[in-house]
Amino acid sequence: QVHVVESGGGLVQAGGSLRLSCAASGSIFGINVMGWYRQAPGKQRELVATMTTGSSTNYADSVKGRFTISRDNAKDTVYLQMNSLKPEDTANYYCYADVTILLTRRRFDCWGQGTQVIVSS
Repeated sequence: QVHVVESGGGLVQAGGSLRLSCAASGSIFGINVMGWYRQAPGKQRELVATMTTGSSTNYADSVKGRFTISRDNAKDTVYLQMNSLKPEDTANYYCYADVTILLTRRRFDCWGQGTQVIVSS
């Protein structure tokens, strides 16, 4: 069993910053991709940023230059530094991990419960 837990959401004024953290734990052999998705009210979940074990990154165009993803492979953690936040960044942010299970070597998409980010204008 794998657990993915986010932290760091909250309320911030436009132009401010927040840092999200996410840790995966459990029967993990390895994690290929870790990253962040978000879902605003009434909208579909969308990619924010992802990072591979080899540090290749992928960002949504809407966050490029403002958000930075980083990862600690030894700790199975991923971070999202969010700067210059805008009201349109308001959403629930979900951590994602492409996990290879220790005993079976099968791969699963694992998700956290989400952390809310609210950006006030």
